[in-house]
Amino acid sequence: MHLNRSIVAALATIGVAASWVVAGAAQQLPLQPTKERGANVTAAYEGWYPNPDGTFTMLIGYFNRNRIEILDIPVGPNNRIDPGGPDYGQPTHFLPRRQWGVFTITVPKDFGNKKFTWTLTANGGTTEIPLSLNVRYQIEPFKDVAMGNTPPILKLQESGPEFTGPPRGFAATVSAAVGQPLSFPVWVSDKPNKTAEEGRGRGSALPATILLVKHRGPGEVTFAEARPKADFAADGKATATATFSAPGEYVVRVQVNDSSGEGGGGFQCCWTNVHVKVNVK
Repeated sequence: MHLNRSIVAALATIGVAASWVVAGAAQQLPLQPTKERGANVTAAYEGWYPNPDGTFTMLIGYFNRNRIEILDIPVGPNNRIDPGGPDYGQPTHFLPRRQWGVFTITVPKDFGNKKFTWTLTANGGTTEIPLSLNVRYQIEPFKDVAMGNTPPILKLQESGPEFTGPPRGFAATVSAAVGQPLSFPVWVSDKPNKTAEEGRGRGSALPATILLVKHRGPGEVTFAEARPKADFAADGKATATATFSAPGEYVVRVQVNDSSGEGGGGFQCCWTNVHVKVNVK
């Protein structure tokens, strides 16, 4: 039941975001042809889910309406979440097209009918979108009830903690030097889901895939391979390498997709995102 609502929520959110455009000459309507450059960026509210401790977590992505242009929008007047912000850990580096569940905001159990508003200004167009605990937007990111699917498991240490589902806080904090490649291993695994068993033969789910992207940071981040391949004959190990062009604090997002694809194919389950904080000297 929640999964059906989540699909409606994801589609409705993009439409609402577009309808909240309030300024700028480079505005773009939802059904207009996409542009290579010059279009704006809208927030995309995936929905919220309850936590065992009684708090709630909001899952949020974005839609960069450009096919090619990558935008960097620092936290501030053009990239802010209110009230209490402007900084709630949102991205400052916006890749083209739809990016699912890239960060979360956890709110207290007494949050009630309050709401946040994420405002983005890009290429002369400003959009605002509300983030609330509206019952229509409740999602289940840790299990697809209909198919029995669950998110892939990611580890940053072979015997370290397992991460699954949306990002919360930092999975790790590491240090690096400008211009010096930083390598860190990741381990991924996944379980076959009902669709894989029925469609490709029992137990033949496609291996999980890895994607690394810059989430925030003052300079450029160059990945040796943005999609490093895991060796599933060696416990799903892959090695990620990143080089940073300027000193400062960065956040790298490590995303693992299963056979359902990015964003769980729009179902809000099942993929895993973690944030790695990198202090570059």
